[in-house]
Amino acid sequence: MKRREFGATLLAGTTIAHAALAQSAGQIRESGLVGELEGPTLIDDPARRPTQFKEAPMLAEQVRAGRLPPVEQRLPQDIMVVQPLRSVGKYGGTWRRGFIGPSDSENGNRIMSADKPFFFDKTGTEIAPCLCRGYEVSDDGKRTTVFLRRGMRWSDGTPHTADDWVFWFEDMYGNRDLVAAPAAEMFAGGKPGRVEKVDDHTVAFVFEAPNFLFPFLLAGDTLVGGGQTRQQSDGRAYSVYAPKHYLSRFHPKYTSAETLATQAREAGFGNWVQLFRARSDWRLNRDLPTMCAWRMTQPITGQQWVLERNPYYYAVDTEGQQLPYIDRVLMTLAENPEVVNLRAVAGDYDYQERFIDLGKLPILLENRGRSRYRVHLDPGFNGSDSVLFPNLTYTEDREIGALLADARFRRAMSLGIDREQLNEAFWLGLGTPGSVIPDRIIPESPGEEWRAKWSTHDPRQANALLDAIGLTRKDREGYRLRRDNGQRLRIEIAVAQTLSPTWPQQAEMIVQHWRQIGLAGDVKVMERGLAITRALNDQNQILMWTNNGTESLYLYPRYALPVDPTAGVMGNAHALWFASNGERGTAPTEPEMLRAFELMRAAAGQRQEQRTQTAQEIWKLAVEQQWGIGLVGLSPAFMGVRVVSERLENVPARTGVSQHIRTPWGGHPEQWYFKT
Repeated sequence: MKRREFGATLLAGTTIAHAALAQSAGQIRESGLVGELEGPTLIDDPARRPTQFKEAPMLAEQVRAGRLPPVEQRLPQDIMVVQPLRSVGKYGGTWRRGFIGPSDSENGNRIMSADKPFFFDKTGTEIAPCLCRGYEVSDDGKRTTVFLRRGMRWSDGTPHTADDWVFWFEDMYGNRDLVAAPAAEMFAGGKPGRVEKVDDHTVAFVFEAPNFLFPFLLAGDTLVGGGQTRQQSDGRAYSVYAPKHYLSRFHPKYTSAETLATQAREAGFGNWVQLFRARSDWRLNRDLPTMCAWRMTQPITGQQWVLERNPYYYAVDTEGQQLPYIDRVLMTLAENPEVVNLRAVAGDYDYQERFIDLGKLPILLENRGRSRYRVHLDPGFNGSDSVLFPNLTYTEDREIGALLADARFRRAMSLGIDREQLNEAFWLGLGTPGSVIPDRIIPESPGEEWRAKWSTHDPRQANALLDAIGLTRKDREGYRLRRDNGQRLRIEIAVAQTLSPTWPQQAEMIVQHWRQIGLAGDVKVMERGLAITRALNDQNQILMWTNNGTESLYLYPRYALPVDPTAGVMGNAHALWFASNGERGTAPTEPEMLRAFELMRAAAGQRQEQRTQTAQEIWKLAVEQQWGIGLVGLSPAFMGVRVVSERLENVPARTGVSQHIRTPWGGHPEQWYFKT
C-alpha cells in the first residue's frame, strides 16, 4: 500500500509546465494582464500546526452568548493549515458578486467547493487535500482507502464520519428512485464498486478490477468527486457522502411511509422523492448542513443569494485564525450577463469572473482607475470555448435525426464555419480557431494536426459532402431541401443564456456562414435550465456549449463523449446506455463511438503512460467523427477574465480555469481578505 497524505501525484496525462504557460498565452502575454499561476500553501507538517486558535468577531459574539462552543471545540483534530498567499488576513467584509437566477447553480457551487473529497494544486496537476486528509491505493489498484479528518463536524455541529459515506452509497446511490443511472466512475472493468466503512474516519472504495484512476476521480469535478453541494443540487443525488443525521429523516428506510407522505404533502410535494431532493439541495434549503467555508442563509430563488461563514469550517491560517476571513458572500440578481458586465465596469463587484465578456476588455481596462478594480486574464487549456454539439440521438424529427447521426453531415457543418471571423469578432483575435482538442502542452492532446482536422473553412468540400449525402435539391434562394418531403432543410441551434454573453451572436454568425453551403439555420435562445432539460430529454438538435474542463479528459469527459447522463449535450440516450452498462438508453450504431466507449472503460485499469495514449486515441475519434464541432478556444474567454477589487488581498495573479479547478475556488477564497 502506498500512502498519499497530501498528494505528490501528477494528474494522469495533464502535467502543465510553468515554462510553457507563456507559449499557451500567445498574443495575450504581451498585455501584461496574464500573471504566473500561484496560490496559498497547504501545510502538512504537524510541527507547524498552530496551538492557539482565533475566530471571527461575529462568531466570538455567539460564543459569549452561549450559542456556539469555543473555537477549539469546533475545529477538527486534523485541521487543514493554509499559509496565505501573501499575508495573514483580517476578518470581516462581504464579497459582492453577480448571478443571473435560479438556473445559475454553478455560480454558488464553485464557491462551495471546499466539500470536495480532494482538490488539485494551483497547476491543476497534483492532488491536494480538501475535505479528506489523504488516501492510499493497493498495489493491484482494486482498493482505494480514504482518510477523513478526525473530529470534523458539519455546519450544525454534528460529527462527520464514515457513516455519512455509507449512507450515501447504500441509501441514496443505491436507491433507484433517487439515482436512476449509476455513476460511470463507480465502475471498473464493467463491474460496480462498493463503499466499505473501515472505522469512523476511514472509508474504502473496493472494485473487482484495477481502478488506478479513482483517486483522481475523487479530486475531479466528477459524479463522485464533485462534492455535496455540486452533486446534490439540481435534483442530483451523487457525490460520495451526505449528512445522514439530517437527510435520513426524509428517507423511507428510516421514516415511515405515512410520515413521509404527510411531510411531502405539507411541503407541497407529490411524494417523498421530491421532498428528499428539495431537502438535499443546498441552494434551496438553508437547514441542510454543509462542510464548506460558507453556508447558505438566503436561497437562490430571491433577488439576493447569500452565504455566511460556517462556524465549523475545518481550516485555519498559520496563526491559528479559523477561516474564512470574509464574513459573507452576497450574490445579487442580474437580469442577464450583459447586466453583470455593466455592473462589473461600474465597480459593483469585488470578484467576478463568471459571465465577464472578453469582448468588454477594452472598456474594462478603460474604467479600472475610476471603479478601482484590477483585471486579470487567465488563458484556458481547453480546445474550444464555444462548441456546437449535434444531438446524436435526436428522434423528434426523423430526417434531422438521421442527418445529425451522419458524420459526413457533421463534417460539412464544421467545414462551413469561418472560425477566423468568429475569433476576430468575439475573441478580439486572442483565441485559437480549430477543433475540440486541448492545448499542445497537455500530454493527452493527440497532436496539432488534429486541431485543423475537419475544422477549417472549406465551403467547397462542405458542399461536396452534402451532395454525397443526397442533399442535392435546392430552392430558389439556394437552400437545400429535405430528402423526405422536399421542404427547406432547417437546422436549429439551441443557445442557453449562460456563461458566454455572446453565444447568441456567435450562433447567428454561424447561420450566416452556413448560407454559403445551402443550409438554413435557426437560433433558439433559451434560459439555461430549459436548455439543459431539453438536452437531458434529447430535444435539442444542436446545443451551443463549451468544452471547458474536458482538457482533463478522464476527470470531465462529458464534452468529448456522451458518458454522463446528467449532462447529455451530444446524446443523452447514449450516455444512459454507457452509464448503465447497457441496461438503459440507446446503444450507439457508430462503430467509432463503440470503440471510444471501450477505450474509456479500459482507461481506469491502466497506468499513466498507457492511459495517456488511450486519451489521445479518444480525441482522434472525437475529431474525426465531429461529435463536438469546435470553434475557438485556448483563450481567457471562458471565466478567464477576472475583475477584482483593489481592496481584495491574497488573490492569485493567475488561476486555472479548468472545470476540476472549480474557478474561483482554485484561488482559495477562504484566505482572501479586505484591506482597510
